Amino acid sequence: MAIDEPRYVVVRTYDVFEVRRYDAYLVAETTVRAAAEDAGNKGFSALAGYIFGGNKGARKIEMTAPVAQTPIKIAMTAPVTQSASSGAYVVQFAMPAEWTLESLPEPVDASVTLRSMPARTLAVIRYSGTWSQSRYDEHLKKLQDALAQAGLRWHGEPVWARFDPPWTLWFLRRNEIWLALD
Repeated sequence: MAIDEPRYVVVRTYDVFEVRRYDAYLVAETTVRAAAEDAGNKGFSALAGYIFGGNKGARKIEMTAPVAQTPIKIAMTAPVTQSASSGAYVVQFAMPAEWTLESLPEPVDASVTLRSMPARTLAVIRYSGTWSQSRYDEHLKKLQDALAQAGLRWHGEPVWARFDPPWTLWFLRRNEIWLALD
């Protein structure tokens, strides 16, 4: 499939991962409460509604890749710590590069918001296969271990990026995990 993705440059390639410098880009996003394996599908529904005309002006917007999913952190009290909230995720679609925040139509669904993602440097591990939590956990640990071995530090929550539609054969699916580098 030849669809747009956020623009990036590969800065360095390691055995397990690569470091990419992403340009700033726009996203439509929604927050969903669901298990990690179900959050992408639930978020996809609201976001697909937006790009397929569920917006003021009923304008259609081209599909892009990936569908990105990030757990939400919430502040806890006594003591103040950070912890992933149970089953809350932000799901995002990148918007095609020709749009601006001013030109994107306003979502009809109040759960869909538009925002700009800043330029950033990410460590990325790529893998194929199913969209299971166990495969995600396995590759996240592999990425974190490889980053530690390379002496690279990261911050924030990992982003689970899925590039293919659900009807793609599981062994052909492109999946990535992104971690923001310090």
